Amino acid sequence: MDDIKIIVACHKPVNTIPESSIYLPVEVGAALRNEHFLDTLDNTGDNISAKNPSYCELTGLYWAFKHLDYDVLGLVHYRRLFMKSNLCVRKNIKNVITEKEINRLLSDHDFILPKKRHYYIETNYSHYIHAHNKEALDKTGEIIKQYYPEYYSYFQKHMNKRTGHYFNMFIAKKEVINPFLTWMFDILFKLEQEIDLNDYQGVERRVFGYISELLFDVYISKNNLKVKNQKYLFFEKQNWVKKIFNFIKRKFK
Repeated sequence: MDDIKIIVACHKPVNTIPESSIYLPVEVGAALRNEHFLDTLDNTGDNISAKNPSYCELTGLYWAFKHLDYDVLGLVHYRRLFMKSNLCVRKNIKNVITEKEINRLLSDHDFILPKKRHYYIETNYSHYIHAHNKEALDKTGEIIKQYYPEYYSYFQKHMNKRTGHYFNMFIAKKEVINPFLTWMFDILFKLEQEIDLNDYQGVERRVFGYISELLFDVYISKNNLKVKNQKYLFFEKQNWVKKIFNFIKRKFK
């Protein structure tokens, strides 16, 4: 039986942690707090915990990558979880994906990812630059072109597409995810040297978390990996009026 570790990234106390032993809640950004709410922190050993404001859930992922033993690794959020079936509609913690479903899906897929988002009126590139500082995305392209030129055409193609996997959620076997994480973090660390975070305010400081979302599909396309698009549900209330208003506002900013 595969040793499965699904990291649940948490930045505050929550009650949406699945009870299964395959789920490991990790307090992300633990280096920035004197008091902690979880037993597992992302600030031990080799870590980037203090960079949580700009790396978001990736600080927990980096810690897991460097410290855990696993055959299968995954990342979900305390408020956004994979469901065990694409037919699930109830926000019930009992409906989250289980070890049984993970093993079944990974028997003939390389990645379990959240269902794709569709941007019907714009591309991945135009959506990003309307919502975020375009400098970081353009620099990412330059880094890929210089250090990983075999990936550059795939980066360009993905920027021109209108669909993509977002949220930095995934489940994959060790032999698939470890090479990806090595590649991804190398790009992000190089990008960190190319931009000045003082120019990024508010949510824009989450820049490396935003950029990493786009790298999944680039890597998957280049390496011809097979993806299972799995349903996820958001376990907190969302203010849809505010979300739609902000979406439209960015388009005309």
